[in-house]
Amino acid sequence: MADVALMMGSDSDWPTLEPVVTTLKELGVSCAVRVLSAHRTPEQTREFVAEAEKTGTRAFICAAGVAAHLAGAVAAHTARPVIGIPVASGPLNGFDALLSTVQMPPGVPVATVAINGAVNAAVLAAQMLATGDAKLAARIADWRAAQTRKVLEKDRKLAEKLKG
Repeated sequence: MADVALMMGSDSDWPTLEPVVTTLKELGVSCAVRVLSAHRTPEQTREFVAEAEKTGTRAFICAAGVAAHLAGAVAAHTARPVIGIPVASGPLNGFDALLSTVQMPPGVPVATVAINGAVNAAVLAAQMLATGDAKLAARIADWRAAQTRKVLEKDRKLAEKLKG
């Protein structure tokens, strides 16, 4: 199994969530991806979480829109970190998903990132794993430094453009 399991409530969420996989790959963190629903496949969700734990998955990232109970359902079945990504969808454009993901009862936490916050979910998962992995911590530091360089390069290009 993978270090991180990404679970989404619908395959229509994939375009929003693909940056999770891309970012984890950039950081050298393995990832498994599944489409499972808290409401339509509750038994398969429970079974996947149990199997993933047995085979070494160390964190879960769960994304869903509207009712967005997937992260909470996963958190109910594991003591491993669960990160929720509320997906913008439905008439409230993700606000309902945000509230469903972030409002968990005491003792069943879900770390929640911004609506459609795929990259932050991946980085947060990697940071959690890096607390016991100096090499991963160094890769994260390098990745963040690269992000800084990209912004500074954009700043430089804009300054040049405005001079001319």
